[in-house]
Amino acid sequence: MHQLTYGDIKAATGRIAGRVRPVTLSRLDPGAIRGDRPEEPCEMWLALEFMQHTGSFKARGAQNFVQAHRDAGTLPDSGVTIASGGNAGLACAWAARQQGVRATVFLPGTAPAVKVDRLRGYGADVRLVGSEYAEALAACEDFAAATGALASHAYDHPLIAAGAGTLLEEIHRRIPDLDTVVVAVGGGGLFAGVATAARHHGIRTVAVEPENCRALDAALKAGHLVDVTVDSVASDSLGARRASAMALHAARQDGVRSVLVPDTGIVRARQALWDDQRIAVEHAAATAFAALTSPGQHIPGRGYRPEAGEKVCVVLCGANTDPTDLVNRPAGH
Repeated sequence: MHQLTYGDIKAATGRIAGRVRPVTLSRLDPGAIRGDRPEEPCEMWLALEFMQHTGSFKARGAQNFVQAHRDAGTLPDSGVTIASGGNAGLACAWAARQQGVRATVFLPGTAPAVKVDRLRGYGADVRLVGSEYAEALAACEDFAAATGALASHAYDHPLIAAGAGTLLEEIHRRIPDLDTVVVAVGGGGLFAGVATAARHHGIRTVAVEPENCRALDAALKAGHLVDVTVDSVASDSLGARRASAMALHAARQDGVRSVLVPDTGIVRARQALWDDQRIAVEHAAATAFAALTSPGQHIPGRGYRPEAGEKVCVVLCGANTDPTDLVNRPAGH
């Protein structure tokens, strides 16, 4: 299996330059971090990657994937295909449209109409198959085999992960003395890319997962990739049953810390981002922030407590969410 390298990320950085939105960074008042620790002076930044095309970091990997195949002359006339109704599907459809090729996206028939409409808005040919994701995935694989379409993946591909890693390159250029980057983990594409680039620059990576959606943490504890049950408020984006081999390899390197946060902390962090910063993000993005705000940071593996003087950047990775539950809370909440 191809192990992700810093060279892969540098190549991706050049490949997608000018094709994605540069990340916006926002300095955060440390007083906004309402954890269970006494206030300690540290420098806190938010990477507002939810402002990326399609509303998530996935646009980086998708653009790198499609552009690399175009550069290599391996982008077929039948275009690209993916089974995903989430952020990866949107990003694939967007990147394909940017390159002027067809995207065929497979979804279960139970997919919400709003997702189908958004995909079609990006020009995708949407195929509804069966009632479960596994059926849509099988149909996608059959389609690729029959038509020669290029099959993409939500996270488990070196070009996808390398594209995601370009985010850290941009953050490092803006904050060259950054100590720590905090990032949510699902299947591990974003984490693998960010951690690989961060290690090159001597930056610590904190990998954050929901307690009941912990494919990477479980793999680290088992010593190999394992399947986990998925039951979290953030499982729509972080609900991978198994992490990628690239993510496990990256997590085993020096300078990486794996932590878990409870769903209650994720919900509270998401609400705090809205109440205090007027930032509306999906639960996956709030998962990273929850590592700094949830009670229990003093317990190993339960959140992250910065040291005095530490420079920390939290990646807010996506905002494809319904914000009505943030702004229409019952009185007294």
